[in-house]
Amino acid sequence: NHDVIGPLRIGRQELESVAAREKQELLRRESLFRRDRPPLAIDGRTVIVVDDGLATGSTMLAAIESIRARKPAGIVLAVPVAPPDTCERFRREVTELVCLSSPAGFGAVGEWYDDFAQVSDREVIDLLHEAATRHTNADG
Repeated sequence: NHDVIGPLRIGRQELESVAAREKQELLRRESLFRRDRPPLAIDGRTVIVVDDGLATGSTMLAAIESIRARKPAGIVLAVPVAPPDTCERFRREVTELVCLSSPAGFGAVGEWYDDFAQVSDREVIDLLHEAATRHTNADG
């Protein structure tokens, strides 16, 4: 996102180095979280993407682009809080945006939570396993 990184004056080599490290981290986490489960089939289906809030939205934009490449019928983005300009941008990017609060004085997502603690990898693994188990039991 050139609007985000442009003012930081980061050199191309440094940017490519960071991108390579982040790509490795994404692959690591995908393997850790997905385990042996294949990606969900989303082509022709409506995908609901939920986040704890949007600030610049650059990470979410990458996620939306990745989802869009898999040809869903529609994309619904649901967030509890985001600044007004970010909401406007995402209304053009998704089929539907659900945003509970879009305050003019938005500073950071964490400001709108009493507890903004990170979710551990273990919690994510356990929740994904539980969801996969329920999904398998519902089908069988």
